[in-house]
Amino acid sequence: MFIDEVKIKVIAGNGGDGCCAFRREKYVEMGGPFGGNGGHGSDIVFQVDEGLHTLLDLRYQKMIKGKKGENGKGKNQHGKSADDIVIKVPQGTVVTDLDTGLIICDLKQQNDRFIVCKGGRGGRGNTAFKTQRNTAPDFCENGEPGEEKVLKVEVKMIADVGLVGLPSVGKSTFISAVSRAKPKIAAYHFTTLVPNLGVTKSRNNYSFVLADLPGLIENASMGEGLGDKFLRHIERTKVIAHVVDMAAVEGRDPYEDFILINKELESFNPKLMKKPMIIIANKMDIEDAEKKLEKFRKKVEDIKIFPISAASNKGLQDVIDYLAEILKEMPEEELFSEDEIESHVLYKFKKEEPYTITFEDGVFVIRGEKIEKLFKMTKFSSEEGAKRFARKLTKMGIDDKLEKMGAKEGDQVRILDFYFDYRQ
Repeated sequence: MFIDEVKIKVIAGNGGDGCCAFRREKYVEMGGPFGGNGGHGSDIVFQVDEGLHTLLDLRYQKMIKGKKGENGKGKNQHGKSADDIVIKVPQGTVVTDLDTGLIICDLKQQNDRFIVCKGGRGGRGNTAFKTQRNTAPDFCENGEPGEEKVLKVEVKMIADVGLVGLPSVGKSTFISAVSRAKPKIAAYHFTTLVPNLGVTKSRNNYSFVLADLPGLIENASMGEGLGDKFLRHIERTKVIAHVVDMAAVEGRDPYEDFILINKELESFNPKLMKKPMIIIANKMDIEDAEKKLEKFRKKVEDIKIFPISAASNKGLQDVIDYLAEILKEMPEEELFSEDEIESHVLYKFKKEEPYTITFEDGVFVIRGEKIEKLFKMTKFSSEEGAKRFARKLTKMGIDDKLEKMGAKEGDQVRILDFYFDYRQ
């Protein structure tokens, strides 16, 4: 089964908790803090596997969750970091964060790998908080929560040449004749239900990859017929080859077919019209095809046209040789611009308010990624840990802002699902 798009939720592993311990040995005076740090949580990693061509393995996985890092221990023993969760995906996989709309990565090279969701760092043990003023800290941290994301994972095939055209114009016959691809061929529309790849070679021994895409129809870019499901696979190709039924076997006009397909390509992605194009005039062995080709040439003068008969193997090698020549000179083209691909450095340090405070149903509600993470990593079972959390809030200006908003002694303040009493 060919699956080229899935949506999944990924949750990286939380960091392990830090340890609060003290050194107590018979002949060691003033042993001091002795608690180790927690281990790093699992990262969720996508890695290219050349043997895969579909996302079938991800179709039934609604959620992928990483493992928590090991907790720290006494004697300054740090917890073990959890192993990364590695997800194998086909070459040409594009991953998008649905919450932000940003493209996280484009895995187009062999052995490419990318961390799509980062695990939390381990919480610090009490040894890490030792200072000259506080030589015996009695608190530690919980592990940092791992990232959570909802991702769209889609495959955009890696091919040099994309064959496009209306149904039953001979695309599958052409690719089966010039390569070892074995697409289904029959005398009815939409015989091809999945893209087919084939490797072919010119007379000069230059090899390249062809992609036979399922037949397009009018309004395909809006979901008609097989819809835009397979149009994404043409985005990565270097050259577009229009296969046109020049004999008009089904009574259509070849020029109108050509214009219709171009319109659908442009509607799906205007960048497609900037790619080099050729026209493969198929079924030239049928009567009146030559006359129709003459009329077609007068209307399309600026695009190279190759008359062929895929069924009788006539003119095929000339097409392959020409494609090989232009592909040799073409540089690698990036599918996405730098602005379209998320920069983790810029994203991590994006400018935003560290927190917001709202008054809802008689409760002051504090929200913000930084403060919520601080809250989750604080161990309130330790008095020192709770005091440290309160100092952090004061330093961030939360106490001043609550006072300006009219908070009074005893008013309730909420962070996540936990309630506190406001103290001046």
